[in-house]
Amino acid sequence: MPLTRILAVDDEPFNLEIIEEILLDLDFELKMVSSGPECLSIVEEFAPQVILLDVSMPQMNGYEVCRKLKANPSTANIIVMFVSARGTVEERMEGYAVGAEDYIVKPFGQDELKSKLQILNQVLIEKKSLEQQVEEATSTAFNAMANSSEMGQIVNYIESIGMINNTKALGEALVHCLRLFDLQGNVEFRARMDAPEHFALNGTCSPIVIELFDMLKSKGRIHEFSHRILVNYELISLLILNMPDHDPDKHGRIRDHVCFIVSVTEQQLRAIMTREALQSQQAKLNDAITMVNSKFHSLIELLNENHKSNEAVFKCLQEELEQRIPSMGLDEDQEVFIYQKVDQAIQKSVARVESVQGVKAAFHEIEQDLSILLKK
Repeated sequence: MPLTRILAVDDEPFNLEIIEEILLDLDFELKMVSSGPECLSIVEEFAPQVILLDVSMPQMNGYEVCRKLKANPSTANIIVMFVSARGTVEERMEGYAVGAEDYIVKPFGQDELKSKLQILNQVLIEKKSLEQQVEEATSTAFNAMANSSEMGQIVNYIESIGMINNTKALGEALVHCLRLFDLQGNVEFRARMDAPEHFALNGTCSPIVIELFDMLKSKGRIHEFSHRILVNYELISLLILNMPDHDPDKHGRIRDHVCFIVSVTEQQLRAIMTREALQSQQAKLNDAITMVNSKFHSLIELLNENHKSNEAVFKCLQEELEQRIPSMGLDEDQEVFIYQKVDQAIQKSVARVESVQGVKAAFHEIEQDLSILLKK
């Protein structure tokens, strides 16, 4: 039971003997003194839970002793029971005024004193239980406030990395987030397996840490050793060097926070990698479209040059025939035959020109489609 130490204070040895006899068969550690000053001199060292304090004593009466006990933070919580030959309402009120918890009037019987001590014992039990509840509630409240503050930092981190579009800035943001939790950490990004990126508070990771990342990256999600923890995801490994082992509740929270932070960071890293891959593909597509467009223009220019060349050839042929046929001594049928052949050749050339115009129109449509792709 909580009540184990009692201090009895009375200037009459006979009264102390009665108290000692009553409490003899109880499992209490009893100490007895004969004055108020003596009580005050030993009370902190003895640390009683209950003081049986006589009211009428020379040098310093019980009320003065009680005032000093209650004024001292080290002794203020000790239960004081006044022991007096007088038990008037006024005296009891004065005892209450100076901070006493109980009052017993001399002469008292064995059962009365034991009964009052049992009640005080129950008070101590309930007080201890209440203190424990308060301590647990306070601890829960502080943990809740700490967790709320930590979650606020995590939310800010998640919002901030959504705007990051390169791996270097993302790694630096992760290290900064760890610093907000007073954590020292090393980070490995494996966006490129042939060239992992490393980040640390001091800017560089030691060779042994890099080797550790390589050895343990495929050995499971979490490794805890000493006051360190290694968290592995597919593209990210994080090594924390100073986990708060002195505080199990904080240790558990930080471990959960770290795993969540790495998970969110990996999703953003994947988004950056996807964006970079799309940008690379777009650049290659732009180059291909530019090359095809250039070849189309070269081909159209070639067709135009060919058309101009054909026109010049037929014009030259027509002029030459108009000059030479009259002097060739041909009859009319022969002249008509030659002119028909030339005309047929010209018609075939015109048909080819119309076909070329169709090809040009198709090229123009393709060019417009390629322009749309470039804009996308």
